[in-house]
Amino acid sequence: MPSIVARRCGAAILIVACLTLGAAAGNASALSLPGLSLPGLPAVAPLHGALIDLPCANPANHGLVGRVLAAVQPRAGGALRCFATAIGYADGAGPLITSGPTGYGPTQIQSAYKLEGASGTGTVAVVDAYNDPDAAMNLATYRSSYGLPACTTANGCFKQVNESGATAPLPSGDYGWAEEESLDLDTISATCPACHILLVEASSAETADLDKAEDTAAAAKGVVAISNSYGGTEDSSELTDDANFNHPGIAITAAAGDSGYGIEWPAASPDVTAVGGTTLDTASNSRGWTETVWADTGSGCSAYEKKPSWQQDTGCKYRTDNDVAADANPTTGLAVYDTYNQCGSSSLCDLLIELGIDQGLDGWTQVGGTSLASPLIASVYALAGNTHSIVSGSYPYSHVGSLYPVTSGSNGSCSPAYLCTAGPGYSGPAGLGTPDGVTGF
Repeated sequence: MPSIVARRCGAAILIVACLTLGAAAGNASALSLPGLSLPGLPAVAPLHGALIDLPCANPANHGLVGRVLAAVQPRAGGALRCFATAIGYADGAGPLITSGPTGYGPTQIQSAYKLEGASGTGTVAVVDAYNDPDAAMNLATYRSSYGLPACTTANGCFKQVNESGATAPLPSGDYGWAEEESLDLDTISATCPACHILLVEASSAETADLDKAEDTAAAAKGVVAISNSYGGTEDSSELTDDANFNHPGIAITAAAGDSGYGIEWPAASPDVTAVGGTTLDTASNSRGWTETVWADTGSGCSAYEKKPSWQQDTGCKYRTDNDVAADANPTTGLAVYDTYNQCGSSSLCDLLIELGIDQGLDGWTQVGGTSLASPLIASVYALAGNTHSIVSGSYPYSHVGSLYPVTSGSNGSCSPAYLCTAGPGYSGPAGLGTPDGVTGF
């Protein structure tokens, strides 16, 4: 299958690997869009409705390409970006849409992190920007596809509100952020099927709107955990914005980012659990799974945030990211269902989306990024049911022995090395480790 990774709601497209699709390289007889030309690809001949053969930028190399086409890092004081990252259709094009679920589902997530049998009925809130008008419908499809109990507005399990907490009016829609919202809702469903879900949609991706949405989520009845899968580069203004994440008694998680070594805010806030990313693979060990650092997870040493008393590492005098980690590599990502797009529902629409011509999704795709890791960890907090003990981000540090250690992999070069390279004990990319059941939370 193709193994391109295309970030849909951020400002970058990250090429992880590239495979020729269809028959022999150079055979463009399978296309039906005259004159189509994509960045880094040859012009394509008219299409006749079969497979597409789009060779990579270097047709002789169908292995790892590893190049970033663009990487815009908004400032913390302005617009932020989400970190959902989908398996893509072809080099420089859009996401791969499949006829059914691909990637991990509830069984794999619960097995990998020893969550079978754990039950939690609290509310996990997710804060995102803009509206996904198909959120409730897509959530119902995802849950029914996996045999999970219904979670709807009618039965009180699901609620979708604006940044002020009202069900109307909701913000304007955004195709990329809708993918993020689908990932968030599906991840919570896979991790904690009995949890209630609150989706708080900020009016924009500006920091002020997302901050307001955060406070709204924290004030909502029954919320025990809040996930934030967005961020931007640090800015001195974050020290003021940190107040919106200081809600003792509620577990607040934030994604570390998907651009490799380097720190993002709000993950840098001392009032959240900063969540890094791993590659989660099956294994023939007693656990049945193995994890290494995902090469694109963020981590590092804050430039502004004071070091919390519960962090004991000595190579960073400020706040160190991350605290814990979970699956984030899109190649080991979650099956996600999302239908919000600009072209409708048809095979032609799917093709236009996959080629990157139209925006959005039209069905199943496989998604990762630390946008997966953050709601996963928030859901584990909800399963643990111990959120009354949480003060800022310190809770996992008192339960290190109840986490799976991640001891290999890195996300770049740095000094001291533990900030970007895993090893025994604490490391920047993986923090203290990944969930081994719920007792670590």
